[in-house]
Amino acid sequence: MTIDSEWTSVPATRPFRKTDNARLTGKSMKQQLLFALGALLSLCVAAGAADVVIYTSLDQVFSEPILRDFQARTGIEVKAVFDVEVSKTTGLVNRLIAERDRPRADVFWNSEVGRTLVLKDKGVLAPYRSPSAEDIPVRFKDAEGYWTGFAARARVLIYNKDLLASAELPQSVFELTAPAWRGRVTMGYPLFGTTATQVAAWYAVMGAEQAEAYLRALKDNDVRLVDGNAMTRDVVVQGEVPLGFTDTDDVYVAIQAGKPVGMIFPDREGLGTLMIPNTVALVAGAPHPQEARRLIDFLLSREVESKLAFSDSMQIPVRNGVDKPAQVPGFDSIRAMEVDYRAIADNLERATRFSRALFAR
Repeated sequence: MTIDSEWTSVPATRPFRKTDNARLTGKSMKQQLLFALGALLSLCVAAGAADVVIYTSLDQVFSEPILRDFQARTGIEVKAVFDVEVSKTTGLVNRLIAERDRPRADVFWNSEVGRTLVLKDKGVLAPYRSPSAEDIPVRFKDAEGYWTGFAARARVLIYNKDLLASAELPQSVFELTAPAWRGRVTMGYPLFGTTATQVAAWYAVMGAEQAEAYLRALKDNDVRLVDGNAMTRDVVVQGEVPLGFTDTDDVYVAIQAGKPVGMIFPDREGLGTLMIPNTVALVAGAPHPQEARRLIDFLLSREVESKLAFSDSMQIPVRNGVDKPAQVPGFDSIRAMEVDYRAIADNLERATRFSRALFAR
């Protein structure tokens, strides 16, 4: 989808009617012309102010209903650019960097966090502290106000119940380099999306040497690489391999579709499960800053976080007291990996470089 998407808001002004001429009776031609010119200028200003452009890597099926809701409530036309499964966040981030001197986007809604920090480092973002984020825990907010996190996903293991018995399920990702799992594990290509974020997180918490040793061990054990988390899910659903790395939203979609799969929150006793919040940020030099701030306020509301929890993606609210389905775990109930998101961003480039060389295809 391009910026000029099919989304079109209802015109805020009604068409000119012949009866309107009667209201001008008694005014001079000059007055009428000035009135008409003023009205035209007002309409132009109003039309120009009623747009907001957002780039988002959250799957369109989940993000589009939220954006349509904002558009319906405010009358502000939303023009969205969504990602594609193969390049995920990386493609949008590269586009934002390329457009830095002449930005076209107003808001960046990232489905993960690491590359949002990269954008901050490259001067693509502007600070904005939304009043909607006051009750979001500090750990999900940039200290300088450049981004705010909400509605998290977890990096989990998806498994096929027809192929694995409960006793066979691994409890740690480190078990997957054992001979018993040779050729039986799949994951997304680790240059993109949350797979890249997970690899960078391993670098941050384990150190480069241990993280690279683990990646080599996965490769030596014939891990099967595919184009993204959705394909990882599908490969497991179809029984081509019994287990894979993916995100909670992909697994929930399969479960609700009646597929014979389950999920494991790995490393409860050790490293912990990586939790990845959505992040939203204002683009520096945004063409529509006022509308952008209104959209950010909306996205960071408790209502939107609840809607994402009740959607098929079942995202996990990061603040307490947000209404959610019973099957969506509370954030505090998960043994979360203790990793600084800043450290993930700092390790992305090195992790990507190593993964590209190791998994060249």
